Amino acid sequence: MAFWKKKQDKFEELDDLIQERPGILPAGIAKILGESRSTITRRLPSAEEAGYLYYEDDEGGLWPFKRRR
Repeated sequence: MAFWKKKQDKFEELDDLIQERPGILPAGIAKILGESRSTITRRLPSAEEAGYLYYEDDEGGLWPFKRRR
């Protein structure tokens, strides 16, 4: 089992928040989810491996890539 599959629920929670609040900073995500900022920052590369794709703007905000249908 891939490491990221163990954290699927955390990735979905992270994705839901970024979809609802595009441009949110990792610090804001951490505060809302009750996690440390470093935990959120470490989780982002694993989320990418799991197929959740975001881009970071010049201020550090996270934005979801639009999904093709």
